[in-house]
Amino acid sequence: MRQRNIAAARRATDEERRSTREHLLEIAGQVFAEKGFDAATGKEICKRAGANAAAVVYHFGGMDALYEAVLTEARNRLVSTEMIAAVVASERDPKAKLKALMRLLVRKLAGPASQSWAARVIGREILAPSTASSDLIEKEMRGRATIMKSLISELTGLPPEHPAVARGAISIIGPCLLVLIANRRRLERAFPALNLRPDSAEDLADHMTQFALAGLAAIAHEAKKAEERDG
Repeated sequence: MRQRNIAAARRATDEERRSTREHLLEIAGQVFAEKGFDAATGKEICKRAGANAAAVVYHFGGMDALYEAVLTEARNRLVSTEMIAAVVASERDPKAKLKALMRLLVRKLAGPASQSWAARVIGREILAPSTASSDLIEKEMRGRATIMKSLISELTGLPPEHPAVARGAISIIGPCLLVLIANRRRLERAFPALNLRPDSAEDLADHMTQFALAGLAAIAHEAKKAEERDG
């Protein structure tokens, strides 16, 4: 009986710790979204969370680790590298892979998550990278770049390290980043027919896929002409 009581008490304590940690993470995400990493403080996060002043250190080990945890949660709520890899792997045809990828990205960027603290934290990090996140972001970028280079190589018939492949990746990623970091209301005022909402996500994704495929085909054609000329 005593052992069962001890075990139950431990489970309750563990659940309480997880609950406190999750609440701190949520509040920290809001604070980082509002102020950025440099202006945020553990004191304010703990105060807003109604937690002990030492809670950040206790649950995360410090502000740097807390920020990394927030970034990880933010990318999981938006689009993780694992999501990208899975959706690309779900198709065999390169064009279908690109279409599936664009639908994933646009669906997320047009959905509720795009208006959350997660999107604002990622947007801040893109525009003004913090030193606390450098290793995590570098790892994420390398993973996504590998996927994109492989896909574009399939679509163009060019080697993954060809300069045109890198330029193609930037051309595809660029519009997605614009939708993420731009002020949604201003974009829609400038382009009223744009309709960046979930009900139009599929149409926008199909348009961006068609646009990207046409551009990649032109780039591949020019690159091969240059190789033939130089060869």
